[in-house]
Amino acid sequence: MHPIIQARDLARTYQMGNLAVEALRGVSFDIQPGEFVAIMGPSGSGKTTLMNLLGCLDTPSAGHYTLDGLPVEQLDKDQLAAARNRKIGFVFQQFNLLPRGSALANVELPLIYGGERDRAARREQAVQALEAVGLADRMEHRPTELSGGQQQRVAIARALVNRPALLLADEPTGNLDSHSSAEIIALFGQLNAEGITIVLITHEQDIARAARRVLTIRDGLLASDLRDISEHKSFTGDPSRPGTFGNGTKSQKFDYILLSPNLFSRVQSGGVWRKGVWGGTNGTLWEHYPEMKRKVDQASDHAAIYADINL
Repeated sequence: MHPIIQARDLARTYQMGNLAVEALRGVSFDIQPGEFVAIMGPSGSGKTTLMNLLGCLDTPSAGHYTLDGLPVEQLDKDQLAAARNRKIGFVFQQFNLLPRGSALANVELPLIYGGERDRAARREQAVQALEAVGLADRMEHRPTELSGGQQQRVAIARALVNRPALLLADEPTGNLDSHSSAEIIALFGQLNAEGITIVLITHEQDIARAARRVLTIRDGLLASDLRDISEHKSFTGDPSRPGTFGNGTKSQKFDYILLSPNLFSRVQSGGVWRKGVWGGTNGTLWEHYPEMKRKVDQASDHAAIYADINL
């Protein structure tokens, strides 16, 4: 089975007058069918440029990008448009729903653009997509009659209706409250469990942790590729109980532990850990463990431990 996404040395340079701006400087990775991947990075890191390339909204200046077997850098504008419609389902921060259309009508739109002329077939597929996102009872409602979370569910159904190879979500919770955000992220988890490949662009670590893999982009380069983070256990430590975590757990092995900076300094000075590698926001000890620093560098507002640890 070939990768859904295969990126090799992707580069994108924008010419601004006499100035060449290197937004991406050679990024390589694969994404396999059924993966749930988050892409993170600060403003100006190149993650939006990468999203545009992955979504066939732009083409690379150099390197190679294959989407579900299609060599994207070789496609003309019409072929890129066809690839976007057939291969990718987009979910954006803005819901981009037609205000006068029902949820059902909005979800049918990609099928109409794709040339599906059978009205009954279009309706059946749209109904199935809305049922998949839990909106079977809201199909005839217009966007103004739906909450923000429900509108985003309509947008997700619209993205799924063509049964794309890839669901590409750009800051999908950016306009939602925390409760609606949690519901949407849970829905992504459910869809991924059903086999849908998801790439999620976000700057929020809490959102990224829902994915099974996190790619971090910094200065146009792939800074880290952290896999299977959703399986790692995370606990907050309790400074009043040395040698334990906040829930009293001890004498277990953990792969991934996040501590607040204050707690980290307490751990560091108190020598709680008998085995393992640790580091903090001040960079102490990282010079001895550069590979560990690379792996947890995205957690810049936490101290972190990434090792086989016994308490």
